Amino acid sequence: MDFIYNVIHWSGAENIFSIGSFGIRYYSMCWLLAFVVSYILMLEIFKRETLALATFKAGKPQDLLDKLTIYIFLGTILGARIGHCLFYEFDYYSQNPLEMILPFSKRSGSWEFTGFAGLASHGGAIGILTALILFSRKTKINFMWLADRLVLVVPIAGAFIRIGNFFNSEIIGKEADPNLPWAVVFTKEDNLPRHPGQLYEAVAYIILFFVLWAFYKKKSNPKPGLLFGIFLVCLFSIRFFVEFYKENQEAFENNMFINMGQLLSIPFILAGLFLIFRPTTKKA
Repeated sequence: MDFIYNVIHWSGAENIFSIGSFGIRYYSMCWLLAFVVSYILMLEIFKRETLALATFKAGKPQDLLDKLTIYIFLGTILGARIGHCLFYEFDYYSQNPLEMILPFSKRSGSWEFTGFAGLASHGGAIGILTALILFSRKTKINFMWLADRLVLVVPIAGAFIRIGNFFNSEIIGKEADPNLPWAVVFTKEDNLPRHPGQLYEAVAYIILFFVLWAFYKKKSNPKPGLLFGIFLVCLFSIRFFVEFYKENQEAFENNMFINMGQLLSIPFILAGLFLIFRPTTKKA
């Protein structure tokens, strides 16, 4: 039975255009924009911080950023993929570990192309931090200095990815009041009006992006880790509270007091509070 509400009906838009079986997906374009915009902004930051980079003997800003981008890209993809497998589908992938890193699956009994279906943002965050640690050791650039600059662009990248999720009609919100003006019916899923949780998160990340940049420009030399700490507290608090408006990703979460996304956010928030309030006398 179809229900008709005075709400937005979203049927999804997977491809920007298609030629035969080949198509450019909105989701893929959002991921590309996340990295391109982040690269442009980080290049401006590195140029602005040329003197600081010189003290680390790090080389030219663009050469350094090109290397950092490779580390971050690999850390993001591998971390997000492995994180999903471990946090959300451990039972399956513990028995099929090779499928964690292959774009194929044999769930249906025979091998099928799945394209790394399943990415977890918390795993991506861990992957990025791991990549940053490795890059810091390789280049001898202070880890906290790098983290304080990188977090300036992460929220806008996260916003692009959540917009991509909206285009894909995935990570949908919980059922909403039909009279809610911005309620969305994701017609690929069902005919219920729902909270557009992806857009809630995207808008919150965009606001955080501007807040962090304003703080960065106002504070010429904050204590090391302060921006990183503010980022962790704010971004993962956003994630924690938006989860109340989103459907659980896996069935096992239905029996949890808070879902896996909220549970995984707590350590990041605590780490951020530690960075904000820890005493320090050093300057980056």
